[in-house]
Amino acid sequence: MGDLGMILVVVLGIAFLLFLVLKCKLHAFIGLLIASIGVGIVVGMPLSDISASIQNGMGSTLGSVAIVVGLGAVFGQLLEESGGAQSLASAMIKRLGNERAPLAFAITGFIVAIPVFFDVGFIIMLPLIFAVASKTKRSVATFAFPLITALCITNAFVPPTPGPVATAGALEANMGYVILFGLIISVPLVIIGYLYSIKYIDRKVFIPVPEHVVLEDKGKENLPSFASVIMVIAVPIILILSNTGADALIKSSIIQESVFTQIIKFLGTSYIALLIAVLLSFYVLGKRRGFHKEDLLEISSKAFLPVGLIMLVTGAGGIFKQVLLDSGVGDVIASMVKEFGLPVILLGYIVAAFIRVSQGSGMVAMITAAGIVNPIIAVSPVSEMQKALIVLAIAAGSVMASHVNDSGFWLVCKYLNMTEGQTLKTWTFITTILSLCALVLVGILSLIVA
Repeated sequence: MGDLGMILVVVLGIAFLLFLVLKCKLHAFIGLLIASIGVGIVVGMPLSDISASIQNGMGSTLGSVAIVVGLGAVFGQLLEESGGAQSLASAMIKRLGNERAPLAFAITGFIVAIPVFFDVGFIIMLPLIFAVASKTKRSVATFAFPLITALCITNAFVPPTPGPVATAGALEANMGYVILFGLIISVPLVIIGYLYSIKYIDRKVFIPVPEHVVLEDKGKENLPSFASVIMVIAVPIILILSNTGADALIKSSIIQESVFTQIIKFLGTSYIALLIAVLLSFYVLGKRRGFHKEDLLEISSKAFLPVGLIMLVTGAGGIFKQVLLDSGVGDVIASMVKEFGLPVILLGYIVAAFIRVSQGSGMVAMITAAGIVNPIIAVSPVSEMQKALIVLAIAAGSVMASHVNDSGFWLVCKYLNMTEGQTLKTWTFITTILSLCALVLVGILSLIVA
């Protein structure tokens, strides 16, 4: 089969995946698995090699991702159950005042989304949003949009949320650089979302507090302190960044390898850093505030429930990547990309954006795009910093144009009591803008870093 034919097989493989997910209503895991097998067969891989690729792809991907996502889920669940998110928002509103409450919600969303999923962060903050909107007589959307745009951005760009973790694992990117650049990119994007909320949403979209909502003061006597929440969230990030910094200094011969640097690198390994954060949160957010051992066990068990589906989709994306590598299609893609001069960052963004708009899931978009990009990186190596930026370019594509095929669209629409038209004009619009701005920021960083 010629090079053009192999490229056509990949394109048809993606189209087949979308058909299975959208028309046949198969779960993304099953769709990715079938599409991977189909690509392998059509390009002429021996059946035994396809079986080996499936096992290797699943194992290698989950080996680097499963622990981080699992610990991150427990960390986020405890932050939710302890009232940490509400504590952050309440403290920020108290400091900034009701007039600047949208900014308080933006900052809260930016911080909370690091360990907490988008939908969870949104739902647990709704009562406070309704309460502030009722008290100030302003639109619910004025306070909700700074929060949800910040949640969306940080969830897509800053590990340990599953999307960037899985993509970084698939591309074997340095997690420290992904976090560092993800934070750098997220800050201006959150500001854009905030300005959009106060300049447009506040003036053009008035959404009253729903009549069925009962506003009640649950009290703040048992919420964790602002400082304790910030501390437990900051610990894993600082440890991981310290690992990356130590490694960079050693490679630059600025410092020498020693027992001290080995300890820093060990503690800054993603899953060790998160394990420390989980154990710390068990004490600070749990035991110190009256949680019993049985409570912590229940919280941990609850956190693991959604992780299984995430792991299966992530593993299936690893299978797709491995089939492309083992079949030789990756080499063909790499050579054609090089021939046409298309930057890998742009390719990753385009693939992720296309799949995101087509089938709605940002996670599936990121995993599939990583599968396409990985073979290119394998044959045309890039620096660790550039690899991290490729991860973030894929993340940028994964937030493109949230619309009616995305569960997040309906979450925003129904919980805020907006019409479909209002949600398309506001939420779909701002996610498109944020996606394009993120691509520009990634592009600028790629010109600066080596």
